[in-house]
Amino acid sequence: MEKNAVEIKDLTNLVSVTDPHISPDGTRALFIRTHMDEEENTYVGHLYHIHLESGKVTQWTHGKERVSAPAWSADGNYVAFLSTRDEKNQLYVMPSTGGEARAVTDFEKGVDAFLWSPCGKKIWFNALAKEGKTFTDKEDKDEKKKPEPVFVTNLKYKMDGMGLLPMDFHRHIGVIDIDSNDVEQITEGNYHYGLEAVSHRGDKLVYGVTREENLDFVFRQPLYLYEVKTKKEIPIVEEEGYFDGAAFSHDDSKIAFAGSTRQFENATHSNIYIYDVAQESLFCLTEGLDAPVGDYVVADFQQGANAPAVVWTKDDHLYFQVSAMGDVRLYFASLDGAVYPASPEMEHVYGYDISKDGVFAIAAISTPVNPGELYKLTIATGERQALTEFNKTYIEETELIEPASIMAEGDKGWDVHGWLMKPRGFEEGEKYPLVVNIHGGPHAMYANTFFHEMQLLAARGFGVLYVNPRGSHGYSQEFVDAVRGDYGGSDYEDIIKSLEGMIEEHSWIDADRLGVTGGSYGGFMTNWIVGHTDRFKAAATQRSISNWVSFFGVSDIGYYFSDWQLGADMTDVDKLWQHSPLKYAGNIKTPLLILHSENDYRCPIEQSEQLYVALKSMGKETEFVRFPEADHNLSRTGKPNLRFARLEQITGWMEKYL
Repeated sequence: MEKNAVEIKDLTNLVSVTDPHISPDGTRALFIRTHMDEEENTYVGHLYHIHLESGKVTQWTHGKERVSAPAWSADGNYVAFLSTRDEKNQLYVMPSTGGEARAVTDFEKGVDAFLWSPCGKKIWFNALAKEGKTFTDKEDKDEKKKPEPVFVTNLKYKMDGMGLLPMDFHRHIGVIDIDSNDVEQITEGNYHYGLEAVSHRGDKLVYGVTREENLDFVFRQPLYLYEVKTKKEIPIVEEEGYFDGAAFSHDDSKIAFAGSTRQFENATHSNIYIYDVAQESLFCLTEGLDAPVGDYVVADFQQGANAPAVVWTKDDHLYFQVSAMGDVRLYFASLDGAVYPASPEMEHVYGYDISKDGVFAIAAISTPVNPGELYKLTIATGERQALTEFNKTYIEETELIEPASIMAEGDKGWDVHGWLMKPRGFEEGEKYPLVVNIHGGPHAMYANTFFHEMQLLAARGFGVLYVNPRGSHGYSQEFVDAVRGDYGGSDYEDIIKSLEGMIEEHSWIDADRLGVTGGSYGGFMTNWIVGHTDRFKAAATQRSISNWVSFFGVSDIGYYFSDWQLGADMTDVDKLWQHSPLKYAGNIKTPLLILHSENDYRCPIEQSEQLYVALKSMGKETEFVRFPEADHNLSRTGKPNLRFARLEQITGWMEKYL
């Protein structure tokens, strides 16, 4: 039987399986199953439960809601989660024997995050509270309320996905009694607190907070240990950098957390750190590992993928994710310094939990030809058992192309790792067009994971080349840092030389029918490429940067990102302009499709407006597609109908010109 070709709307048939949590007794697990609802033009996520011995899977929530962050109480008798069933994310609790979930919060701004108290009677949470108000105070809803001016005094006043930031709200920590629904606010002041961990005895918290009044140029989140009874606060780490994901060891003597210093700004590798509570001392557990801790994959399928930064076992062993060579693997570490992989190569572990005894893990795993399912991994033997098979029928009936892992020679002889996909229906001796797809970041990585967009291009008859040029994560610290100050330099050469190497090695690639596309940094690079070479016959630039001079002032991150990445700000306009693709617009001969979201605050749409008008005024071949009600994450989490339209535009443009 001939298998089906990948289609755009396959996204509605696929299911995203994420966020596994093992019960305290190790016999059961919770996870989230998310699917696209085409009719409602949104995503629906439900809580599921699995008995690990019988393998029986049960759906626990229903309706049009989006559930996230499931968590067991310490005794396993209750389950808590966040749900949008009343629009805002509110906190719900239900018995673990099943039954109806009950809302325990009804806050004006909802709940951001929560952690069970070990007594099982209280839950600690993070939520926004207005200055001088409590979590439970309601704002008056005036239907005829007139628009009012917004007074801006900070540089950090907007954020992609959020819009204008509510300057009179701050994120605080509170605790709620799940029987009485009584709420107590623990933190105060005009600061944002991030709840990180609760000790197993319930007597201590870990939270992050930055207490500078003006956060415009503050790029740090220190962590503190808070004693609940005495209200004493002890610094854990206060140096420059971001630290989070804290977890207490089972005897509460140590705290593990992930974090990165600012040595290489946002290109700095993350590490795992250990804090000794009694000694008040700190050390870096992964110092000898030249790869970043965490998951840096860019793809377009998983919804609500969530994983702990680090998990302890009762034997004081630790597990965490590491991004390396296109894989995200589980790693094991012991306090004496042993660090090594605990899961295989050639896959993407995008969610996991570890049993308390360290005997097994439950992991959400994807490969290039598997959108992702849950598996039980026996750590000592490497044996694995599939726990879910939601996408089994789709995989059996659809022709998915397995990409070949490639290693090319980039600029200055550096190795560049990536993947090459042959088109569907490939026949030896035939010539095929090829599309080069460039990721954003730039400090992110393509990986051994399912990527619907790549599969769609291959299904439409294109070869696909996607590589991790310098600046990408998953390789050495030197490699990820090498793009800074050199945008359009060796990173450009890495991509072009990789392409040239593949053309030389693979006679099926038609060098006269090459396309290029990419988003965000990949959009910048697409713009840069067509301004510096005519070898591509079609290009589609997405959510791009074209003008670093204006980007400095319009992006939510521009005023510091430009300095971090280019080493220039508005005192060096010449350098900003030198790296701007708009400067080279007159050189562009490649037909260029320009795609941009209207609510993109990261790379605002004026970047594309400038490029489009410049090209159009010069008589160049270009079209501009605007996406309303969409932000920088359109390709990953945007409204389904707009995601479909985006993919149709990209593939249609390539078909037209290649």
